[in-house]
Amino acid sequence: MTQIVLDDAVWADVEEGTEALLQEWQVKPGDTVEAGQVLGVVELVKTSHEILAPGAGRVAALEVEEQATFGRGAVLAVLEA
Repeated sequence: MTQIVLDDAVWADVEEGTEALLQEWQVKPGDTVEAGQVLGVVELVKTSHEILAPGAGRVAALEVEEQATFGRGAVLAVLEA
């Protein structure tokens, strides 16, 4: 299982304690995805970032709901190989 988090580089110049907003998921649990496929979109400090699949697999779980906020290091989704 692979846990998907928002890349640390995205948080580089962000003030400690700031949360991101999960705007939308483009997949649902059970979907099969390819490496590099867009899984969802996040907004952090008025900038949108795509959540990309790190490899091929099946979406086992979406851990953050659409329109919910989350902090640095939060697990957004889980992929099974």
